[in-house]
Amino acid sequence: MTAAKRTTRRTAKPKAAPEAAPCPDCQTGQVSESFKVGGRSKRESTDRQEALCLTCFGTGQAPTP
Repeated sequence: MTAAKRTTRRTAKPKAAPEAAPCPDCQTGQVSESFKVGGRSKRESTDRQEALCLTCFGTGQAPTP
């Protein structure tokens, strides 16, 4: 009697979800902006403040069309 032929099969690896591309404007979700101070003349301050990126709304990932 001959033994039954056994075949080995490779199992397919599940595909990983594609990683989202970083936002072209900020990469982190926040941007630094300057601001104006003063009474009437409104001069530009040398300090910077953090603001939410309006392109990605703070997620840090590129928006999908």
